[in-house]
Amino acid sequence: MKKFLTLSATAVAAVIALAGCSTGANDGSMPGMNHSGSTTSSSQATVTSGEHNAADTMFAQMMTPHHVQAVEMSETMLAKTGLDPRITALATEIKAAQGPEIKKMNTWLTGWSEPTAMAGNHSMNGMMTAADLDKLKAAQGTVASKLFLTQMIAHHVGAVEMAKSEVTGGKNADAVSLAKSIIASQETEIKDMKNLLATL
Repeated sequence: MKKFLTLSATAVAAVIALAGCSTGANDGSMPGMNHSGSTTSSSQATVTSGEHNAADTMFAQMMTPHHVQAVEMSETMLAKTGLDPRITALATEIKAAQGPEIKKMNTWLTGWSEPTAMAGNHSMNGMMTAADLDKLKAAQGTVASKLFLTQMIAHHVGAVEMAKSEVTGGKNADAVSLAKSIIASQETEIKDMKNLLATL
């Protein structure tokens, strides 16, 4: 089941706040960005205003709040006690992977002289509603674990769909590379989460 959520002013504000934290002296650079396996050093990976298109911009603007929510969901689980260690490990991995990617995408948008948030309201596949997040916060134990897995599987499916659109229509090599990395990692996590869900 796919879920849609219209970005609220609060979500947009959260994205802008994250963008503020991620910009600075390294605007336009992507340290450590080498998902494609190329030999390009991080110092050479500089974004210029002409190296992106509308698809790249939309990808970064929409994937950022999507990642923000995944991190929030993971933090909700990490605040709970008595969970299956595999759930805790999964939440830790998701937070560790997506946090830096949020900063990368906001750095790209700043380097491209693009807004860090899309104008107006936009719906995205896989996003949880406020009610969904409240249920996750209130749940405990195995119930929380099952709910987290079910929600995160849907969330990952939405992210993979957006990433595939970027691979098809994007121009910026690093953005396309990140999209491919997201597809590979999250499709693997979807399989792992489905298998884990079956054991709970």
